[in-house]
Amino acid sequence: MAGKQGNGEGTIRKRLDGRWEARFVLDDGTRRSIYGKTRQEVAQLLTQMLRDRELGALANTPRQTLDQYLESWLAKEKHEVEPSSYIRYMRVVRTHLIGQLGHNSLARLTAHQVQAFYARKLDEGASASSVRYMHVVLHSALDDAVRLGILPRNVTDYVTIPRLRRQEIKPLSEEQARLLLEAAQGHRYEALYILGLATGMRRGELLALRWEDVQFGDASVQVNATLQVTPEGYKLAKPKTSKSRRRIALSPRVIDALRRHRAHQAAERLRLGEAWADLDMVFPNAAGEVYEPSNFVRRQFLPLLRKAGLPRIRFHDLRHTAATLLLGQGVNVKVVSEMLGHSNISITLNIYGHVLPHMQQHAVETMDRLLWGSSNGLGSIQGSNS
Repeated sequence: MAGKQGNGEGTIRKRLDGRWEARFVLDDGTRRSIYGKTRQEVAQLLTQMLRDRELGALANTPRQTLDQYLESWLAKEKHEVEPSSYIRYMRVVRTHLIGQLGHNSLARLTAHQVQAFYARKLDEGASASSVRYMHVVLHSALDDAVRLGILPRNVTDYVTIPRLRRQEIKPLSEEQARLLLEAAQGHRYEALYILGLATGMRRGELLALRWEDVQFGDASVQVNATLQVTPEGYKLAKPKTSKSRRRIALSPRVIDALRRHRAHQAAERLRLGEAWADLDMVFPNAAGEVYEPSNFVRRQFLPLLRKAGLPRIRFHDLRHTAATLLLGQGVNVKVVSEMLGHSNISITLNIYGHVLPHMQQHAVETMDRLLWGSSNGLGSIQGSNS
């Protein structure tokens, strides 16, 4: 039996094939149907479709644009995905899609138009990874349109996306890492650079670190949080994977640097009094508040690189530096993977495979010393044949 609703609100009924169907009418009189396995599923879809109809986002006429649909899609996604994901979607939609591709008719959008848009973005200097992410967002939005019965097919299924080239990592050499630490001596965030290079912690993990996470007694740090961007700004959030929530052992030098940093911070907090935001942050900004990552890089990290006479690199390359230096010295790759918080060891091997051939030579020399007491074993072998 059909489930009747108010005039213009659509109807819901169970079909003979067992599926549920919702019917409603567009502004131009066109009838639409959407289907689902349960009445609840169809009712939720119908509610969304009616809301989109009110917003003018349904492709009921050729004049309905992709811009209009994407705005309504963003409004839906805001309540369904993590705040950080919504921020990324919104930036892609409003920076790249709306006004550049979105002026096209949603109902008449073609794969050729999308392909030309991707090519234009590449010509303008966008990276392959950026264009691929634009594709991910657009594909997801149009998939929803197909699922809701707004479009018969997703035209992005028929386009070719740019091939992703592995981004070259630019770790510092051992000498360059020492130059950075020398330049950081006496710096307000000296301990952050020492901790980052010693452990390979991510930027967001370092800036989210609280004093309760630093265990001076057993010389370790517990990674319990990272910074997540939201519409209201950055906030502390749990790391995405269980492996990212990890304990990292610290050397006496790192512990000493953190002790000095805590003493300097206590004096600063005392001097500022009530103006200090007492959030227990290890590496806050000058007011004790969470230091926004982009501001930290611009105001602290890049000037330090210039002071040290080092090339301009990303802050993330300090993480690569820690990993390559450890692997280059023969530290077990599983140990390095756990320190970095990778979800599995294959990620570590994939990123740092270029370091491993040098480790094989180290393994060969180690085995020679174990079996023959020398680096090549020739002395013992020749002695046994004489």
